[in-house]
Amino acid sequence: MANPKPVTLTIRPAADADLPALAALCVETNRHYYGPINGDEEMSSATAAALIQGRSGCTALLALEGEAAIAFATFTIVHLAPNANGTLFLKELFVSKRARGTGVGEQVMRHLARMAVEMGCARFDWTAETDNPRAMAFYDRLGAPRVEEKVYYRLTGTDLSTFAKGDQP
Repeated sequence: MANPKPVTLTIRPAADADLPALAALCVETNRHYYGPINGDEEMSSATAAALIQGRSGCTALLALEGEAAIAFATFTIVHLAPNANGTLFLKELFVSKRARGTGVGEQVMRHLARMAVEMGCARFDWTAETDNPRAMAFYDRLGAPRVEEKVYYRLTGTDLSTFAKGDQP
């Protein structure tokens, strides 16, 4: 199979006018990972608005081919990293199904890496779910070594509520 023609992208921060496009990508993200969810259009629109308005703690980037939004990434800068320069932490990278395999993901990752360098960050970190072998293979192809000495922890649902209430008298 021939390599696909490289996609020419514009990668930029999402703005208010991008709300419908980002919301549509959020719907596609939810359906990709979780299947159809009741109210996912409303939930995705609220998520997109929070990202654009800076209420999420993350910055959202859109990748556009012409006028069509075909991918997005969310990231934050975390400080207290080596040399006190910070870490660019990628929270989410999602490429629309219609654009997968065209180099879009790599272009977005390289854009983020350039941002990290320009901001003086000491690192660029992200995670991948172990049950997502395509994502892990993609990140392996980028040449980023896996950080085996880290373990990822998470509290959710009842466990989160119980833990949060534990410090009350």
